[in-house]
Amino acid sequence: MQIPVTYLIIGFTCLVSIPAFTNEKMINNMVFYPVRMKDGKELYRFFTHGFIHADYMHLIFNMLTLYFFGPYIESILGKPLFLLLYITALVGASLFDYFKHRGNYYYRSLGASGAVSAVLFVTILNNPWAAEICLFGVLCLPNIIFGIAYIAYSTYMDKRGGDNVAHNAHLWGGLYGFAFAAVTRPDLFRDFLNMITHPSF
Repeated sequence: MQIPVTYLIIGFTCLVSIPAFTNEKMINNMVFYPVRMKDGKELYRFFTHGFIHADYMHLIFNMLTLYFFGPYIESILGKPLFLLLYITALVGASLFDYFKHRGNYYYRSLGASGAVSAVLFVTILNNPWAAEICLFGVLCLPNIIFGIAYIAYSTYMDKRGGDNVAHNAHLWGGLYGFAFAAVTRPDLFRDFLNMITHPSF
């Protein structure tokens, strides 16, 4: 029996994140820090920041979301494509903030939220009208409605600021995941367009 790639990602992320909670040097070496990445330096941070988290709640929230949606999307994309989606989404979710904050010595970010958002948005592409994403485990919205609300909320909160959350990573991670799946699996995108234009409730 093959272990889902999702579970391997979750296990590895926990193995790295938990020791980092009490290891400031480890955080400093792995965190997404655009100032240190200028001129092509320390570009590994595009990847490493996704395997460390601020605290247990941050880690648990991301890994639980990945646990519930990862195997489902992995079964649709296949293991190699799913792994490629997750790893490249760490970069795709961070590019906007990289260019925005290259001169900001105070900006740093960490966590797998961008890559997890990418997985969520493949769920939207796969079946836009299914109510598979539930807010707080209670309010279940059609996937496409959740996606629109998620984009609007992330955009608003990024402009508002002040909550120490990288909302741009959530936004661009989600959009990257949607685009990645649409390009690598054009059949899914064709089905998405058909379901959007010809909904069957």
